Amino acid sequence: MSQQKRRSNTKMVPVPSHSIVPERDVNDIPVLETRHLGIEFGGLKAVDDFNLTIGRTEIAGLIGPNGAGKTTVFNLLTKVYEPTTGAALIDGIDTHGMTTVQTARMGVARTFQNIRLFDNMTVEENVRIGLHNQIKYDMFTGILRLPRYWKQEKRQHERALEMLGIFDMQDMANERAGSLPYGVQRRLEIVRALATNPKLLLLDEPAAGMNPRETEELMEIIARIRDQFQIAILLIEHDMNLVMGVCEGICVLNFGRVIAKGTADEIQNNPVVIEAYLGRKKEAAV
Repeated sequence: MSQQKRRSNTKMVPVPSHSIVPERDVNDIPVLETRHLGIEFGGLKAVDDFNLTIGRTEIAGLIGPNGAGKTTVFNLLTKVYEPTTGAALIDGIDTHGMTTVQTARMGVARTFQNIRLFDNMTVEENVRIGLHNQIKYDMFTGILRLPRYWKQEKRQHERALEMLGIFDMQDMANERAGSLPYGVQRRLEIVRALATNPKLLLLDEPAAGMNPRETEELMEIIARIRDQFQIAILLIEHDMNLVMGVCEGICVLNFGRVIAKGTADEIQNNPVVIEAYLGRKKEAAV
C-alpha cells in the first residue's frame, strides 16, 4: 500500500518538548504544541496533562477507547472549551483567551464526528462558506453590488470549483449537499474545511460509517491533502488500518491522560496500549 510505504519511510526525530516530529519538520516551529493541557467538568478531569507536538507537515493520530477524551481535546484546540490548565500554541502563539473564530483565523480547521453540512444548500455553496474568511469587500460594497463585489464573487466561484476539482467533485457543484452519498458528504466536509486555508486540519473520525472501499479512498485523500497543501493533519479514528497506514506519529489517550506516544510500529507493539485499547493478548491455551 502506498500510504503504508509513505508512513514507514518517515524518520521521526526528537524535539526539545520531549516529543517526536518528522525529520523534514524538525527545523520549523511546530504547527501545534500543547503543554500540560487539561480541563475539568464539575471536578472530573476529562483531559489531564495532555502534551503533544505536531510538525508542520505531519499526519498524526489521536486514538483511544470511547470516552478517553479525544473529542474534548479537539474542542480545546478549537476553543469550544477554554482549558482549565495548560496551554495550546499554534505557530508558537498561545491561544489562551481566543475565540473559536480567532483560532480558525490562525489556521485551525476541523470536521466533526457527525457530518455538519448545510443539507439544503448546494455543494458549491457549502464550500463557499469555508471561503468566507477570504472575502475582500465590505458590507457597503456587498449591499450596493459594486464592481468589486462581482469580481470577488467570480473569484469565490472559481476557487470553490478548483477546490472541488481536487477531489473530482466539480461536476457535483450544483447538487444539493443532503442528497449526496454518505462517503461523498464526508469528502465535502473535508473540502469545506480546507477552503478556510488551514495550517492544521483536525479530522474527527473521518472514516465513521464508511465501507472498506471508501476508507481506502479516504486514506489516499488524507495523504494527498498533506502532500498538495503542505499542512499538518491530526485525526481521531477507530479504524486502526487507516491510522496505522497513514499516521506518522500517534498519541494514545485513556481516561483523559496520554499513555503512549510514538510511531505506528511502536504503538502497535506497546503492551500498555495493547491492554488498554488494541485488545489484551490472549494467553495461549494450555
